[in-house]
Amino acid sequence: MTVVATAAGLVRGTTTVTRRADVESYLGIPFAAPTTGRRFLAPQPVEPWEGTRDARRLAAAAPQNADPVLVDGGFWQPPTDEATCLNLNVWTPRADDLERPVLVWIHGGAYVTGSNATGYNNGAELAASLDVVVVSINYRLGALGFLHLEPLLGPDYADAANTAVLDWVLALQWVQENIRAFGGDPGRVTVFGESAGAAAVGTLLGMPAAQGLFARAILQSGTAERARAAEDSSAVVHELLEAAGLRESEAERLLDLPISELLAAQARVGEAHAARVIGLPLPFQPTIDGRILPRLPLEAIAAGCSADVDLLAGTNLNEAAFFTMVRPKTRGDGRSPLERLEALLAEDAPDDPATALIDYRERLDALLGSPATDEQVFESYLSDRLYRQPTNRLLAAREGARGGTYAYLFTWPSPLMGGALGSCHALEVPFVFRQLDRIESASLVGDRPPVELSEWISGAWVEFARRGAPRAPALPDWPAYAEPARATMILDTPPRLVLDPRGSLREFWSAGVPA
Repeated sequence: MTVVATAAGLVRGTTTVTRRADVESYLGIPFAAPTTGRRFLAPQPVEPWEGTRDARRLAAAAPQNADPVLVDGGFWQPPTDEATCLNLNVWTPRADDLERPVLVWIHGGAYVTGSNATGYNNGAELAASLDVVVVSINYRLGALGFLHLEPLLGPDYADAANTAVLDWVLALQWVQENIRAFGGDPGRVTVFGESAGAAAVGTLLGMPAAQGLFARAILQSGTAERARAAEDSSAVVHELLEAAGLRESEAERLLDLPISELLAAQARVGEAHAARVIGLPLPFQPTIDGRILPRLPLEAIAAGCSADVDLLAGTNLNEAAFFTMVRPKTRGDGRSPLERLEALLAEDAPDDPATALIDYRERLDALLGSPATDEQVFESYLSDRLYRQPTNRLLAAREGARGGTYAYLFTWPSPLMGGALGSCHALEVPFVFRQLDRIESASLVGDRPPVELSEWISGAWVEFARRGAPRAPALPDWPAYAEPARATMILDTPPRLVLDPRGSLREFWSAGVPA
């Protein structure tokens, strides 16, 4: 059947034909009430409706500025709408009573772009091939989701700094209440995401209000450290006001500023941050407000928050190549890779950046077996700084957790740009979703990606969601991550298990170089 009864009313889905089997798709289901007149306020539960709601088409995304990289890569850009963007998609083999494991996807996009409608994270193939229910959610982006307005507008806007965080929580509450009707098991929910989506998962792991909403978590190139102090978030508010041509006393005008003007101001703030941040500017991100987020998520995790949740976390070998080779704002700022690396080391090792550079380069040379180029050193250092070492810190914070902890390193290299991209940021996503033949995927994986690697990875992800340990027939035994062995699955052709990969670089950072 393609009509399902949710708590708010009936929804009519459609049958989607995949390579393996037909699945039922229920698209654009609202999980929250329209936000009309409630800009910067917490989401409210969806209101009941009469009759049967059409859920056969993708719905609106959150308002956002167009991402030129996504446009150039052939990514379909969905329509946006501020009022109705809080919707989700469900793909299920069948809306029956079999209670399958559920995977809930949170998209990436630096918290300013993206949606649940991107082709290469369409959940139909995953649902059809591996008998799971897949959910993908939208959430408010940029200023709409992360603007610390309480100091200027008072306690009515205490949630404004973290409305997107509350969107994630409400979506997961919707899943708990409704997913059984779609053939899913609310007791076996895995929340997973990539990049900012993985950072969202890391935030949820350290958030008291999210406890009990999921049993497992997967972070693909993410961190539990993407949250800032309230005073830093207040500074971004002042930047946004200035970019919008408003004084501090006029902050209330943000409540009804035309969305085009708000997005234009947001873009100017983003450009200003990109001009002074090497790698990944994130002007809009969660705020440690003492209530929704009582502390940095990583600190909460180390103190035992989400200790019962099973965790799978990892990165791609050449994460930063995406930013240094593809992103126009970070491809070059007039400085050479060595000059940009020296600027980072001046921040990270201010007492003796020159010695730190020599040390890091020697360690990388030994790892590669030959002298690294300046470009390789810069890419490796930036990959470590942004993703790999935050992931290592998350894995270390799980020491003693009751839930299982597993680690991976994705190393299959993209053939594009003459191989210069390597195993870049986001490359693993179409492998996870078995969507290698999508036009969006081709912009990363080329025209002959190894299908078997996709089968191994997606199989391991689903087995993790099903039983709490990543397994796949072609993969070696995958033991839990624990110090000092730090067992890590290398996802490549062929896959292999390695103990403490790139350990000498991990030691460089753990010796006291902050990130």
